[in-house]
Amino acid sequence: MKTKAKKILKLLVGWAFILFGIVGLFLPFLKGILFLFVGLVILSSEYVWAHRLLSKIRNRFPRVTARLDKVTTAIHDRIGKAF
Repeated sequence: MKTKAKKILKLLVGWAFILFGIVGLFLPFLKGILFLFVGLVILSSEYVWAHRLLSKIRNRFPRVTARLDKVTTAIHDRIGKAF
């Protein structure tokens, strides 16, 4: 039962970041792109479409791939500790 609750919590957190990212695209005090990226990283472990979208972003912007990998590793480490 705990694993199902963890999965639901992970999905809720991921979708919350996506929602904040969308809102942040229109509000000047929120960094929408950052929230969208974090949400995609969280959801990429559960959804194939999110993983594919992250792959497309990496292919389109190769200069930021190293930074994205560092951030992705850090996010997955923190999520792994929390869940």
